[in-house]
Amino acid sequence: MGKLFGTDGIRGVVNAGLDGELAYQVGLAAAAVLAREKQGGRPLFTIGKDTRISSDLLEAALVAGLCSAGADVLRLGVIPTPGVAFATIRNHADAGIVISASHNSFEHNGIKIFNGQGFKLSDQLEGEIEDLILNHGEIPRKTHGELGRMIEADQRESEAYIDHLVSTVHSDFAGLRVLVDCANGAASATAPRLFARFDKLKFDVIHAQPDGTNINRGCGSTHMEVLAQKVREGDYDLGIAFDGDADRCLAVDETGELIDGDQVLAICGLDLLSRGELPRNTIVATVMSNLGLRLFCKEHGLTMGCTPVGDRNVLEEMERGGFLLGGEQSGHTIFRRYTTTGDGELTALQLLAVFAQSPAGKISELAGMCKRYPQTLVNVQVDSKEKKDAIMASQTLQDAVDKAQAELDNTGRVLIRPSGTEPLIRVMVEATEQAQADAVAHELAHLVEQL
Repeated sequence: MGKLFGTDGIRGVVNAGLDGELAYQVGLAAAAVLAREKQGGRPLFTIGKDTRISSDLLEAALVAGLCSAGADVLRLGVIPTPGVAFATIRNHADAGIVISASHNSFEHNGIKIFNGQGFKLSDQLEGEIEDLILNHGEIPRKTHGELGRMIEADQRESEAYIDHLVSTVHSDFAGLRVLVDCANGAASATAPRLFARFDKLKFDVIHAQPDGTNINRGCGSTHMEVLAQKVREGDYDLGIAFDGDADRCLAVDETGELIDGDQVLAICGLDLLSRGELPRNTIVATVMSNLGLRLFCKEHGLTMGCTPVGDRNVLEEMERGGFLLGGEQSGHTIFRRYTTTGDGELTALQLLAVFAQSPAGKISELAGMCKRYPQTLVNVQVDSKEKKDAIMASQTLQDAVDKAQAELDNTGRVLIRPSGTEPLIRVMVEATEQAQADAVAHELAHLVEQL
């Protein structure tokens, strides 16, 4: 990670680390770096945002920087992150920018950039942009007729994205009743229209009234309790939850029980395997994936590739091996046949499509095939990257981890890692019993706090 770019772009509390001046500089530098490959003509950027109160501020500054460097900007408005990637490809743009802090609370925001092929920028290109900003590199400002323009997109852009999502399934979802939680985020602008395309699907939507400060607040994929309760009380077949920028999807079954990203991978992976559409019988997951997914894959003849945390790492492994399905336990799922990034709404449709044609009468029957073993995650606040690095390099911590792993033997797992987007070190422990997972995780977390 660089000083500005983390594992998912630039993140920070707005006007306390991430402000309009920095956004302007990012716009200038991004246009300068990404326009180098432009063979004549002015570069075109797409730009989209989630519903945070600060997104307008950052958008205005980014657009000013891009236009000052001579780039045209197609302004998409509020749209899911994967919608920006789709629009970037559709409009043959040179790059796309998303203003979002995903699942974080409203005071946070972020800037992430896609290249012209809809993939997140390489570390090299992010490094070049960062170097121009931090080292005050000279970025020529255009004048006269060379200034860039802002182009307001109309609803056809989001409709084209919805058209694409609908085209990926061949079911009318007749007889299903679904509750959709939009997290008061970007899905509020597209999910109601998407699900309305299926005339025979009965659906209701909650948390789709964003006010700038209620994104992810007690709702969405990071707060599943309300969705679970309403699904139980309303006799729904399934509940679906997105995060703030709708690149994640988690679900609950008819009893309100969580269906996490690992179980989505298991359900969809087994379906693709049964149809002979899973290259080398492989799905790609991360080190955070539950022991239950590993055992499920072994039992059903699936191979599970494993990467460090981050959907970028998952996608890189998928591209390297030519794999079509991968994702994270947290709900980023990548269906490479249809998209270049995690897409919550696409994931929801694929999950519904498998369920609709399954002989299983309840979604809990499908999800139950992939058992979730007890897993405890404790987040420890750490003030700086330097402190994170020092803790992770500690021999005392390594010795404690080795001891805990030996005690768990082959029936559990310990993973300690620094967050790439927040000032946290995450301590994760899996065990056959919840009490043991809790005890080991809290003991290691306490040690991290003391280091």
